[in-house]
Amino acid sequence: MHIAVAGNIGSGKTTLTNMLARHYGWEPRFEAVDYNPYLEDYYADIPRWSFALEVYFLKQRFRDLLDIAKADHTIIQDRSIFEGVYVFTANNHAMGNLDDRDFETYMELFESMLYIVRHPDLMIYLRASVPHLVENIQKRGRDYEQTIPIDYLANLNDRYEDFIFNKYRGRVLVVDADPLDFQHTPHDFAGIIDKIDRTLFGLFPE
Repeated sequence: MHIAVAGNIGSGKTTLTNMLARHYGWEPRFEAVDYNPYLEDYYADIPRWSFALEVYFLKQRFRDLLDIAKADHTIIQDRSIFEGVYVFTANNHAMGNLDDRDFETYMELFESMLYIVRHPDLMIYLRASVPHLVENIQKRGRDYEQTIPIDYLANLNDRYEDFIFNKYRGRVLVVDADPLDFQHTPHDFAGIIDKIDRTLFGLFPE
């Protein structure tokens, strides 16, 4: 099986991915951190290099999907190609960093890829409010995240909602993260496990 965990920056994706991998014995898969040949140019001239950067990320994520499709065991993935497209690249386009022509070309390339790969068996969406995201970001104390504008997080949240409820065609399990502390409270984590078991394996029917 292929399980994906989706959610905004600070929603707890990586933590939940690791916890579920340990609980079920699944292999966790994270985005490759290979050298990106466009990153330096991108930050020097964002509008000029956005298309090249986004296509490079798309290529990397597509390669990950092909590897996952060949696996003979269950893989749980922290952020999928679908979020990269419908949330982050779409946001880059909306901010004016990708013009309409480049964005349309990018989307046509992505849609062609969908003929080869399939949706994850389950996407777990960690739905979190902006105050919850900010609190988590402050707690983990990564210097480069402390200057993320609140408006940026809010825009991404809006795009996540549109992506999950209007654009994505696979099976989704929504987990409202605000009232939970699944990392430190066993009861909260057990509640997520029950929902996954019910969705994937038909256990604990309501």
